[in-house]
Amino acid sequence: MPGPRLRLWLAILVLLCLVLAAGYRFWLRDSSFVAVEDVTVSGLTTKDAERVRAALTSAGHTMTTLNVDRDLLDQAVAHYPVVRGLEISTDFPHGLRIRVIEHHPAALVELGDDQVPVAGDGTILRGMPVEGRLPVIDTEVRARGERLSSSAGLHSARVAGAAPAPLRSRIEAITARKEDGIVVQLHEGPELIFGDATRAEAKWIAATRVLADPEAEGATYIDVRLPGRPAAGGLSSATVTPVAPAGTPIAPATGAAAAGAATDPTAPATGTPLTTAAPVAGTTSPQTATPPSTPAPTTPTQPQTPAAGVAGGAGAPATP
Repeated sequence: MPGPRLRLWLAILVLLCLVLAAGYRFWLRDSSFVAVEDVTVSGLTTKDAERVRAALTSAGHTMTTLNVDRDLLDQAVAHYPVVRGLEISTDFPHGLRIRVIEHHPAALVELGDDQVPVAGDGTILRGMPVEGRLPVIDTEVRARGERLSSSAGLHSARVAGAAPAPLRSRIEAITARKEDGIVVQLHEGPELIFGDATRAEAKWIAATRVLADPEAEGATYIDVRLPGRPAAGGLSSATVTPVAPAGTPIAPATGAAAAGAATDPTAPATGTPLTTAAPVAGTTSPQTATPPSTPAPTTPTQPQTPAAGVAGGAGAPATP
C-alpha cells in the first residue's frame, strides 16, 4: 500500500485532471480563444456556389476549432442536391477548412417537359451545368423530392454513373427491357446487356475487355450480366472450306489414274478415293475401273511406259 504522502499526491493529481477536463469541456472548447474566424470553402463549381459558400461560412462562424458541429454544416447545405459530402479540417486556433464534394451528372432524364441531369445515385441535379455529352435514360422515370424513385430509373442512373469516362461519351441511350433488364446502346457499337446495376463497375470492365478484343469485332450485343463470363453475340459465321470426312483416306492419283480421272465423266468428285487398274503389257482391251472397296491388284511383268493413248482411256500396246 502506498504511504500517506503518496496517496495525497495521487489525490491532488486526480483532482487537477478533473478540473482541467471540466475546464476544457465547459469553457475552453467553446470559448472565444478558439473561435472560428476564418472559413475557407473549396470544391464548388455549380451555379449555386456562392449561396452554398455563404451558408457554410455562416454556420462555421458559430463554432470553434475545438468543437466543430458537422451535423450543423450538413444541415446548412441539405437544400442543395449538388452537395454529396463535406470534408472538414481545422487550423488551430481560428481556421476552418471545408471541401465540398459535388455530385457529377451521369445522365439526363425526362421530367415533365425538361431534360435534367441526374447523378449516379439517382439524385436530381436541377440547374447544374452540363459539360459535354451525356447519355439519355430512355425509360419511364419517377421522382420523389430530389431523387429518382422508380427502380428502372435508379438502376439506369447507377449504370451510367459507373461508366468509364471514355465510354460514357459513346452511350446514346439507356433503356430497360423486360427480358434483358438494363441495356446500354453505344454509338456505332453493340448493345451492352447489364441486367441490373449490381456490380456495375465489374460489368463495365468486362464490356471494355470484350470491346477491345479483335475477335468480337462486328458483334451486335455483349451480355455482361455475368461479368466473369461475358458473351458477344450477333457475329457473322465464318466461311468453312469443305473437307473430306475424318478418317477417309485420300491417295493422290498418279500416272494413268490421274489422266483417266481428267477425262472420265463418271469419275467420283474430288476427295473420294479412285482406283484404276493399270494396263497389262500385251493386251489391247480397254482399262476398267475397279470399285474402291475391292481394288484389283495387278503385277506388271516389267516396267511399263504409258503410251499417249492411255490419256484417252483406251489401252494401247506398251513400248518396252
